[in-house]
Amino acid sequence: MDLADITPLVLTYNEEVNLARCLARLAWAREVVVVDSRSTDGTKAAASRHGNVRFLERPFDHHTAQWNFGVDQITTDWVLALDADYILEAGFEQELAALQPAAELAACAASFRYCINGRPLRGTLYPPRLVLFRRAKCRYEQDGHTQLLRAGGPVAALRTRILHDDRKPLSHWVWSQDRYARLEAEKLAATPGARLGFNDRLRRTIVLGPPAVLLYTLFARGVILDGWAGWYYALQRTLAETLLSLRLIEAKWAASGTKAPMPKPTNDAG
Repeated sequence: MDLADITPLVLTYNEEVNLARCLARLAWAREVVVVDSRSTDGTKAAASRHGNVRFLERPFDHHTAQWNFGVDQITTDWVLALDADYILEAGFEQELAALQPAAELAACAASFRYCINGRPLRGTLYPPRLVLFRRAKCRYEQDGHTQLLRAGGPVAALRTRILHDDRKPLSHWVWSQDRYARLEAEKLAATPGARLGFNDRLRRTIVLGPPAVLLYTLFARGVILDGWAGWYYALQRTLAETLLSLRLIEAKWAASGTKAPMPKPTNDAG
């Protein structure tokens, strides 16, 4: 595949701490399209340091519309869709150049190595994602708290992985996860149980999800061997699952017309 037929697409909002590392691994691209949701930090300045970047701004409504807007700005046959905290591992562009995709192939998925403060972990709960796709065959659709790329044809897997290395502060992560939890809770509450997979049925029990995630992340994914970085990741995922459980309880209250219980007033004077 000719690398000139691929345009990387990166979405940003206050990604100053991540974007430079992402763009540094995209120097091979003739053009990189960055769609920014009107960041208030140094994201635009970080992008401007790279001569192959076309920086576009669009007010954020939801991720699906933002991704599809970005895709519509691209004219090459192939799109490489990346979050700003994705960093291509060494050899990724060489694998792309060696691809000889069949005419019917719609997209390729990549696996990830999750990093905590720059340190790759042994395992992750982060699933493979369709990152490389034919512009004419794919479109983004909303799926719970995130977007889903709907591929209009067969998909393949890439061998070279991508690093997921978010350096934003924990407070920002918590804010983002709560926002995601609200959307995911709405999806789980509205979907019939028969249409849910095992993991989502487990999450909808409310009480089983958080401890299951903690044990699975530590032991099944092996991050307990990664020291404090592994514990940090496992506790992050458990907190995210706990936020979802709390939002599911709120959804139950809303569906039944029950208001959330208010604490009784106490006399702290004595």
